[in-house]
Formats: sequence, C-alpha cells, structure tokens
Amino acid sequence: MKLLSRALVAGVVAGAAALALTGVAHGKEEAVSAPPVQAAAAESPGSVVEDFAYPDADKILQERDIVLKRGDGHILLADCVSGAGLLEVQARDREKFCLKVTGNGGYLSLEVPAVYAVVGNDYSTEVDMTVDGEEKSYQITKNSWTPVGETADPTKRRHTLLEIRAVK
Repeated sequence: MKLLSRALVAGVVAGAAALALTGVAHGKEEAVSAPPVQAAAAESPGSVVEDFAYPDADKILQERDIVLKRGDGHILLADCVSGAGLLEVQARDREKFCLKVTGNGGYLSLEVPAVYAVVGNDYSTEVDMTVDGEEKSYQITKNSWTPVGETADPTKRRHTLLEIRAVK
C-alpha cells in the first residue's frame, strides 16, 4: 500500500510540474517562454580526423632535406647507427638515411630525388619511383643492396623515390 501511495504522489507531482511548465492551470492559459537554447555545435568539441601526415615533416625537411609526406606510422625515420634491421636509402647530393619498419609492415609516402640504391631488411619491401613522368617499382632484396633508379636504368636517369611499402 505504501508503494502505491508513493507512486500516486510522484505521478501527481510530475503532472503538476508539467502543467506549470505549459502555463495551464485551473483552466487558465498563459504564455510561458522557454529557456534559451544554445547551439550544440558551440559546446561540443570538433571531430578529430587523422590525416596520416608525417610528424615533424617540416623540421626534417629543413634539417635533413628529406620530404616525408604521410604514412601509417610503421615506417619511421631512424638513426642509421641505431642497429641492424633498418632500410637504408642512398641518394645523390645528400647523406644516406635509414628507416625502421615496425609491426607487420607499413607504408610511407615521401619525395627524395636521385635515389640510386636501397638496402633491404627482413621485410618484403617495394619502392615506387618516378622519372620523366614514368613510374617504376622495384622489389628490394632482403638484407642486401638493391640497385634502383639511375643504377637500374640503362640511360642512367635520376629517379625520385615516392613510396615505400613493407610487409613481414
């Protein structure tokens, strides 16, 4: 019985509150203004969209003259002295640079002119290059030097490295 009484009282209170909000009480209608509503977009944070841009790419370009565009985060610029298991890229007019591949494989978009050799690691790696508007792909030999670009081109044209893909 107590439970039924409490439910009845709660229902009456809720009904009275609803009537008060609409301004209808005892047969009398009154205009009641609603509280101001703010736009939800102004309160909620913006969405985060990953663009896969390479972190600190501008700084790396200034310091090392390497254009790193975007990737999946599994092929990263590394110190060549840091150990075995790195991809090593040789290009004219710049120091060699190394890349570390992590996980089951990765992808990196970059732009490095005059690349002529790549040393592979334990991953199956393929590089895409361009020369005179023509695209070429090279399979990199695991744990060995692979001639690419001008060293693999009969006319010795300088190729630009554009993409690296590696799979375990």
